Amino acid sequence: MNRSIIDIKDKTQPSEDIRISPFRKEVRKTNPHKHNSYLEIVYLSAGNGFHIIDSRKFEVTPPVIFFVRQEQMHYFDLEGEPEGFVTIVKKPFVQKSLDNELKLLLAKLSSQQCLRMSEEETIDQLFRLMVKEYAANGEHSFHIMEGLLKALLAKILEIAKPVIRTSEHRPDLYQSFVELLQAGAVVKNSVQFYAEQLNTTPQNLNAACRKAVGQSATEVLAEFITSEARRLLLYTNNTVSQIAHALDFIDASHFVKYFKRITGQTPQTFRLSGK
Repeated sequence: MNRSIIDIKDKTQPSEDIRISPFRKEVRKTNPHKHNSYLEIVYLSAGNGFHIIDSRKFEVTPPVIFFVRQEQMHYFDLEGEPEGFVTIVKKPFVQKSLDNELKLLLAKLSSQQCLRMSEEETIDQLFRLMVKEYAANGEHSFHIMEGLLKALLAKILEIAKPVIRTSEHRPDLYQSFVELLQAGAVVKNSVQFYAEQLNTTPQNLNAACRKAVGQSATEVLAEFITSEARRLLLYTNNTVSQIAHALDFIDASHFVKYFKRITGQTPQTFRLSGK
């Protein structure tokens, strides 16, 4: 296959932060491509052939689920008629969510590529509920989709078995970083601090984050801190100065500039908007 440029596809509308749809039955062979800044979760309950992600060739033996990150190249080479679902999760959806457990589940599973299901009934039901809610697009659809996605990921984690080589059984530095962030009673606005806690260097941690999610360790930390800031602004009466201190900023002015640079709003504006 002689291609000088790898296609970058975007199956969503600009306003969409998440999308769920049935896997198209007419899809058999696709050209190698990457995705435009989103995670794609592909579940197949029928079909056969192969799914190639980067340099790895996975046999499609349903029920099976694939996680394709934004920086990964992938394509299908299918023979039998496929059935299943495709879920696209974009960065703004994750940023908007205040559910740390959902983010932890995403971090754990997005480091996988192929998972075999031991049963499919519950997985099918959850995907169908997500399709229905996506089509409804109601006032509370974000929170409903957030809950359904969390339930889906938790169920996958409970019943799935990863398809990995023996040599790949090793701790995942990116996942350990995310788990450390979620578990910490004290937030530190320092990649150096977390690298030391993980017995590694900032350079190694940065490389692990880029490999896992295409972001630097600083960007991963910034997303976490911003998410924590949103939660504190919405659900506590703490002052901006108190929140700045809790999130390891020198003073409130540094925190305000940081928050506005990432979110486009000042902390006080965000708090008043209630979202």
